[in-house]
Amino acid sequence: MRNPLRRMPTIRNRIAGGSLLIALLISLAAGIVINAQIERIVRDGSVAVLESDSAGYLTALVNEAGEPFDAPGLAQHVAVVAPDGSTPVNTLPSALRDMLPSLLEGHSPQQVTPDNPESAGISYLVLSTPVTVNGEEWHVVAARSGHEEATVLGQMRVLLIVALAVIVLGTAATAWLLTTAALAPVKRLRASAEELSASSGTELLPVASARDEISELAETLNELIVRLRASALRERQLVSDASHELRTPLAILTMQLQLAAAEASSVEQLLGDVEGARRNVARLTALVNSLLELSSLEAEEARGGDRSTAAELDREARDAVERARFRHGDAGVELSYESTLPPGGGPVYAVKAEDFGRIIDNLASNAVTAMPGGGVLSVSLALTRGSLVLRVVDTGGGLDPGFEAHAFERFSRGDAARAAGRGTGLGLAIVAAIVANADGTIELGNRPGTGLTVTITLPPAEVPPTAPATR
Repeated sequence: MRNPLRRMPTIRNRIAGGSLLIALLISLAAGIVINAQIERIVRDGSVAVLESDSAGYLTALVNEAGEPFDAPGLAQHVAVVAPDGSTPVNTLPSALRDMLPSLLEGHSPQQVTPDNPESAGISYLVLSTPVTVNGEEWHVVAARSGHEEATVLGQMRVLLIVALAVIVLGTAATAWLLTTAALAPVKRLRASAEELSASSGTELLPVASARDEISELAETLNELIVRLRASALRERQLVSDASHELRTPLAILTMQLQLAAAEASSVEQLLGDVEGARRNVARLTALVNSLLELSSLEAEEARGGDRSTAAELDREARDAVERARFRHGDAGVELSYESTLPPGGGPVYAVKAEDFGRIIDNLASNAVTAMPGGGVLSVSLALTRGSLVLRVVDTGGGLDPGFEAHAFERFSRGDAARAAGRGTGLGLAIVAAIVANADGTIELGNRPGTGLTVTITLPPAEVPPTAPATR
């Protein structure tokens, strides 16, 4: 079944359709307003014509009383009504002559439709103007057929409709063309993305020279591609490294069990083989637990970890040192802890207290392993310009200079540890993941033949605003 979302109009169609609809609504509103203005202008013109037709007779009544009136011009409908009701001049249509007494009552322009069947429903615009001559009231009535006004209005409305239709269609066409031009880079970007998805190279999406939204989208997608490729590379490397590290203990475990089943000649030999198998199982368990821990930390990198105050991290550091004393009390290592943090909560850092204790656990375990004959291990915690500084110093002889650059890589172990079969090579990788999640830094002060100093600096975290309490 096809996805119904695929039947939705394209962005170009939606923008063009939306522009067309908006243009229609605006044109409709503009058409109503403009039509009202046209009607007003045409009506004012018709009234001006009626006033012009009446002006000559009004002047004659005022200035030339008793003189005969001039005949109206062609197509002029005028009537001069004397005080006694006679009409010295009357060129009104026959349909209006019968209504003349009622037309004298109004002194403003009025639309009149005669009831006479001969008028065929034709309306007239009539203007009656009174004037007083020698104490008597005369009236000058001028009329104009509504057909002329309707003809002018009809022509103007046709012109208005055509103009608005051209504007609406032009707006839609312009929106279509502009959207097509604006989406052209998106189509090229999509085509490039399809090519990248079908290949396994290191190419990225092309970024246009113009600093617009499309180029910003391309840059953001390129950053996403880089992160996804790095994540996929880490996953492949993890699978490869884990397979390599798990292969040897599994092979040894399998061989020991086979030998125990086939060649054990005494209970003591059988118990020895079982004990060797148990050690390999313990190593496998530690390796799997470390892998799960590292995967969990890398997942927290995307989600963002919890927050802890300096006081909470101080308490966790003290507990971690006490755990190290308990675990390695018989190793002949002198452990010490010093904290110069002020009392109180202090700044907040983007690390969970448990993870901070895990840092010290791993560093202390590595340091004690590097000092089989005993030594000194000191842990200190301090604040430097708001940043939390953890320093772990040991006298275990330091790192091999060639191994120092790879110390924080997964499954990375020194030659001595690898030869002795100690550790999983994930302790420092876990430390690096925790510090990276907290936006911190790690520095190795390697002193070959003397010892190692690990300095971890965590900057203060931005505390998100607290949502207001709701009732």
